[in-house]
Amino acid sequence: MKNVAIICGGVSSEHEISCISAGSVIKAIDKTKFNPILIGITKSGSWRLLPTETDFAISGRGTNAKLPEVADSADASNQVSWNRDGAFVNGKNLKIDIAFPILHGPFGEDGTIQGLFEMWALPYVGSKVLASAVCMDKSFAKPIFAAHGIKVVPGIVTTTTDVELPSNLNFPLFVKPARGGSSRGTIKVKTESQLKPAIIEAQKYDQKVLIEQAITATEVECAILQSGGKYFVSNPGQIKLADKYEFYDFEAKYLDDSMELIVPAEIPDSARTEIKSLALRAFQAADCAGLARIDFFYSDKGEIFINEINTMPGFTPTSVYPKLMQDAGINYSELITKLLLG
Repeated sequence: MKNVAIICGGVSSEHEISCISAGSVIKAIDKTKFNPILIGITKSGSWRLLPTETDFAISGRGTNAKLPEVADSADASNQVSWNRDGAFVNGKNLKIDIAFPILHGPFGEDGTIQGLFEMWALPYVGSKVLASAVCMDKSFAKPIFAAHGIKVVPGIVTTTTDVELPSNLNFPLFVKPARGGSSRGTIKVKTESQLKPAIIEAQKYDQKVLIEQAITATEVECAILQSGGKYFVSNPGQIKLADKYEFYDFEAKYLDDSMELIVPAEIPDSARTEIKSLALRAFQAADCAGLARIDFFYSDKGEIFINEINTMPGFTPTSVYPKLMQDAGINYSELITKLLLG
């Protein structure tokens, strides 16, 4: 039986979502094949061994929701230290066979922790260092997609609030952190007066900011699983939001039952087929491994644009990736098993 380190939390703005994802995996993992060991990283960066019955759940709904986190503690009895020989708690080797880093955003999904695993010679689920880093930074990922014939939304990159927009960008625009996730720091800007405050808000999450053209489009997402030497590509799913949301923001994703996932997406058959092909092309172009959720826009003019690749998509009960895999005939527990067996 393999000892699986399920690692969650972290120092990014997606700490809480990572915790919820980990809680879901702990409940669903096949315990006849794997021994789960839950390790949490606090917001200050401390590593803690946690009881596997830890209840990571959102309490409340909407803007009043309370999100879980890995708590800092003065008690060092559960502190985890790592080196090339393994993970240790109070001198005891946990004998980890493989890591499942359910960490979203910077310092978890961006190649940082993947680099540590490489130095420790520890097998892990997901993309390697370079693919993780490239897909995390949309300003680097977009040129790669474009070079492989996949359309990207027009936009610019800035590190300053003094921006002169090129002639091909017109309001409304989206302002977003270049290296962010879960739509945190993403703002729809409708007038020039809103642009600078939006950049300032986005820079709370990343100094580098993307300004992209807003397009009238259907948001479509596709899941990929690489296992046993094969690629499983899901049917594209359509994100349908309640009227109160202008775009798929953090609250709509996690704090409100306002999102409906329609599978297959209500777009022409030819567009669905092309999106599946483009998803696999993007996955391979970025040299991803294991799993990814690839997000697209299908415009009202029939054009397909790639938005981003998430190399460690959400694993919460409401997350799109496991739902798309379920539609493809791979249930939640089987999905975890395939990821861990590679």
